[in-house]
Amino acid sequence: AAPRAADGVDGSGGETGLILSNSPTGDPKRPQFGTRFLTDPRQVFQHNAWDNVEWTDEQEEAAKKKVSENNQPLPPEKQEEYDSRASEYWNEFYTIHENRFFKDRHWLFTEFPELAPRCHLNHESQPSVSGADGCRRNGPDPEQRGESAVSSPDGCDFPGSSATYRILEVGCGVGNTVFPILKTNNDPGLFIYCCDFSGTAVELVKTNPEYDSQRCFAFVHDLSDAEANYPVPDGTLDVIVLIFVLSALHPDKMRASISRLARLLKPGGVMLLRDYGRYDMAQLRFKKGRCLSENFYVRGDGTRVYFFTQDELHELFAEAGLEKVQNLVDRRLQVNRGKQLTMYRVWIQCKYRKAS
Repeated sequence: AAPRAADGVDGSGGETGLILSNSPTGDPKRPQFGTRFLTDPRQVFQHNAWDNVEWTDEQEEAAKKKVSENNQPLPPEKQEEYDSRASEYWNEFYTIHENRFFKDRHWLFTEFPELAPRCHLNHESQPSVSGADGCRRNGPDPEQRGESAVSSPDGCDFPGSSATYRILEVGCGVGNTVFPILKTNNDPGLFIYCCDFSGTAVELVKTNPEYDSQRCFAFVHDLSDAEANYPVPDGTLDVIVLIFVLSALHPDKMRASISRLARLLKPGGVMLLRDYGRYDMAQLRFKKGRCLSENFYVRGDGTRVYFFTQDELHELFAEAGLEKVQNLVDRRLQVNRGKQLTMYRVWIQCKYRKAS
């Protein structure tokens, strides 16, 4: 089986998170996350997942031991091969799976209300602003957001230059974040940019029937290349989304990549991240011969993944000049009731804001 499938990131319930919030889509049937706690171990197979599961000291020590046993790095020439052929491996991945591998991330609107429609928002991480229509909206205030069209430094308009609220997703894949936003967020001033390292993935986004070039602009981009240009000027984005993408970069390139992205944000704009945490089940499943460097691995299909700590991510964002709004560890116990299996997931969720 492909190691990426073992990660289970987009499996049923696999990316649900911590924040307690009403559904911004107004669906009363949507479950609230972070409220199901395992108090009686005998009841573990009563539900598919349990929230905020505390690890025992023995469990954490066993995880550390497992990682230390498999931390012998591959030879430098092999590491260079995986780095130089990274786009090739991701193109192969999307050529094989197309849009069938990941599920749409509808949980995003609960975790990150900044992506939701203008109405029905009630979230304390960002001050709300009342609009002319009486709705309350998260994010920078209208003056910070730049309610008029913005032109690039050379005087030329750019895609979405007349928008009043701009979102960029980096590492968009085949659109499992972008299309739920387009379908759910009816803000007429919204414009979404989405990019991926894989040209195959971007082409799948553009050929999707739900792709609307009047509200979205998809393009190929290498996040690890801090010198590469984006199609928008600095200081023009309200939100940047990084969902399980920063971990695919070489650790040495992460700092410059985050600093480059931070320059694209408006004052008051936010960067949203969810990614793998240290000792996640996916890390513990790696066998010997898969380690590239400490906590950095290569899967069987050639794609790579890093497993973060909260402090590492805070340092990356803080050095880019961003202020912490949220930095949480989601320790989740997933259960396969049919096979009577338990799977311990560890994810980190962050929200960092550019100073006003």
